[in-house]
Amino acid sequence: MSEDLTIDTPPSRTISEGLRRGEVFSGDCPSREILNHVVSRWGVLVLVALLQGTHRFSELRRRIGGVSEKMLAQTLQLLEGDGFILRKSYPVVPPHVEYSLTPSGIEVAKRVASLVDWIEENASQILAPRR
Repeated sequence: MSEDLTIDTPPSRTISEGLRRGEVFSGDCPSREILNHVVSRWGVLVLVALLQGTHRFSELRRRIGGVSEKMLAQTLQLLEGDGFILRKSYPVVPPHVEYSLTPSGIEVAKRVASLVDWIEENASQILAPRR
């Protein structure tokens, strides 16, 4: 017996055509790679941190507890490659590099921040079954 697991969405909030067609569920769908960058452990935190404004690398590293330099650099490069982050380098010594969100980065970061907010607000309820 199988259940119908479709999601009813109000007219004001529709599911994208690609999702309705199931392309994101295909192993070769290019959106999967982007989705992985955005919702990765560090991708979420970088996007939410940059919603609060431009940050230097060292500021981001301090803000995001537990991230290594290597993982932060890799995450920033991936999100920059996806067009979500703008990297601005200043020709000074020592090097000065700033990171900020592009317009599409702001849009995706706001969506991710909503998920983060919901999880934080419901964390005790979510963690209760683990006890």
